[in-house]
Amino acid sequence: MAKAKKKAKQMLSSFSIIMILIFGLGILSHLLPNAKFVGETIVDGSGTVGATLSQVLMSPIQGFENAIDVSIFIMMLGGMLAVINKTGALETGIKVLVHKLKGKEIWLIPILMTIFSVCGTTYGMLEETVGFYVLLSATMMAAGMDPLVGSAVILLGAGSGCLGSTINPFATGVALSALPKGITADNGFVILIATFIWLTTLIVSILFVMNYAKKVQKDKGSTFLSLREQKNAEKAYGRFEDDKKEVKLSTTQKITLILFALTFLVMIIGFIPWGEFNITIFDKFTGWLTGSSLGNWWFYEAALWFLIMSIIIAIVNKLGEKGFVDAFVDGADDMIGVIMVIAIARGASVLMAETHLDNYIIFNAADFLRKLPELAFVPLNYLLHVVLSFLVPSSSGLATLSTPIIAPLAAELGYSVEVSIMTMVAANGLVNLITPTCGAIMGGLALAKVEYSTWFKWAIKLVIVIGLLNMFVLSLFSLLV
Repeated sequence: MAKAKKKAKQMLSSFSIIMILIFGLGILSHLLPNAKFVGETIVDGSGTVGATLSQVLMSPIQGFENAIDVSIFIMMLGGMLAVINKTGALETGIKVLVHKLKGKEIWLIPILMTIFSVCGTTYGMLEETVGFYVLLSATMMAAGMDPLVGSAVILLGAGSGCLGSTINPFATGVALSALPKGITADNGFVILIATFIWLTTLIVSILFVMNYAKKVQKDKGSTFLSLREQKNAEKAYGRFEDDKKEVKLSTTQKITLILFALTFLVMIIGFIPWGEFNITIFDKFTGWLTGSSLGNWWFYEAALWFLIMSIIIAIVNKLGEKGFVDAFVDGADDMIGVIMVIAIARGASVLMAETHLDNYIIFNAADFLRKLPELAFVPLNYLLHVVLSFLVPSSSGLATLSTPIIAPLAAELGYSVEVSIMTMVAANGLVNLITPTCGAIMGGLALAKVEYSTWFKWAIKLVIVIGLLNMFVLSLFSLLV
């Protein structure tokens, strides 16, 4: 008991971890050389602009402005989940599913992780997964596992796909479009490299999660969660656990679950950039509801969709106006903590942009890479982008920053531009499995009742293995070209 209490005391909250990081970035901006200017324009890579105290203190507040779209989406999501919970359909549905899968619940892991990874590799699904953490945490609790398994299924599933982005327009797409004139890349070869990285990462991740899940199923004492986390998980999801009694869904509950599934299906379809794949089937008839056709949605459109479906579900279940409003407002209120975590995490990116830390690191690292022997170029280029990804977690942001500098350098030194692009994508995807500056991680874990420090300790060995595996695959392709 004393040991458990000690473990709990050592855990810093997500808020504290992010704030320490922000203050650390502020201090670092003063330790590096001062940036040089030509007029009002900073000379790329010359140095940084030291952060003022006001910039450091304001960056978390500015993070709210930066994250307003996803914040509204999460509030609407919370409202809808509360309405669903009030109907009892989700609780009953999960119990029915687990009862039918009795003895085979473990196979939910590879199936769901593969589905999430496909979404990740095709259109970079990551922040959009936040809505699934509650559902998967409840499902895994009901199956005799814990919310850490549910979080891992989502984060490692989608993350392995993002890490090996094949046709993801927000990663490989942006990187290819950011290539300067005179530098070309074979898109087919990029996809081939990405496929190898994606599948190897996915397989290793599935085996890791299944191994842990089996241990917890066999012995609840094997859970990696602290006593505090276990109590929070039990409070949030304990009602979903299988009570050995056979339960049945009413007709109304079946309709409710169909509407619930339809909500997420349409959201996913709405987020996929169909135009990037020359698919125009949704352009002419799907924009009447939100003003944007499916394929052009972002979090504002998804937020409206969740609100509308919440109202429909409330009508089907005859909750009444007061019943709906009370449930929806309570659900939105429950998400305030999650929203704060995401917004404050965005504050780190705001401070990075203001101090030009990202520019300084990338330009000086390029000079360092120029002097490396052939076998060291790919691994150290990968490690460089790992560091950069902690500072710039956005795949499109990092691609825009890095590609115009590193890709020409690779071509100049005789290295594969395609490998260079995937090195950036893979490194960014790796970091987005554990970085506290990623709102999807911090928000999702908060919903799952899993502490960030717990996730980091549990996942770090796997992340290291994945990183080494990525570097091996990338180095192999580099030598084969």
